[in-house]
Amino acid sequence: MTDFDWQPLLLTLRLATMTTLLLILIGIPLAGWLAFTRWRIKPIAEAVISLPLVLPPSVLGFYFLLAFSPTGFLGEKLLTWLNLRLLFTFEGLVIASIVYSLPFMVHPVQAGLENLPASLREASYTLGKSRRETFLRVLLPNIKPSLLTGVVLSFAHTIGEFGLVLMIGGNLPGQTRVASVAIYDEVELLHYDAANAYALLLLAVSFGILLIVYAVNKKWVIF
Repeated sequence: MTDFDWQPLLLTLRLATMTTLLLILIGIPLAGWLAFTRWRIKPIAEAVISLPLVLPPSVLGFYFLLAFSPTGFLGEKLLTWLNLRLLFTFEGLVIASIVYSLPFMVHPVQAGLENLPASLREASYTLGKSRRETFLRVLLPNIKPSLLTGVVLSFAHTIGEFGLVLMIGGNLPGQTRVASVAIYDEVELLHYDAANAYALLLLAVSFGILLIVYAVNKKWVIF
């Protein structure tokens, strides 16, 4: 297919990569806090983080649309103070994707940390390690399967986004037209060959990612 447009696929991979990297920085510390905090409103925080699992993407997309709008409070302030526009931009897609995929990073890491024996932390503290050192050098290396699962699920979930990215980003070629939107667009135009090509490539990428995580996790369990 000589006229095949690779841009939506490349944009999708770029979005998934940036979202996953930012979720590593945000989601892992958040999972650590949730795993060990005794704060009374912890259930509320967990419920808020888990909302994307049960809410339709169109609901999140609608509220992001209101928030990012230049006439909305957040959108107006960002445009006035920072000259930053989030609606129908790649940056807006990244922020929305972080919220949408956050539970897929937090939940596996939180579960892995909660399943570690408390004696592991206590031994580290006894040896003079700080909380930060204990978290980074003792706890995280012992939950590698959970970390890998969080990274892979976040990446794969971002690749599969449709309703949310369509409402926030629209269908701007080279800016917000990701592969899932391209498939929808090609089907509407009755270009089934192009839609099938995008779908098969996404299927192959998603299957390959999941195959790697299952294979690696099985190896870690055995050894």
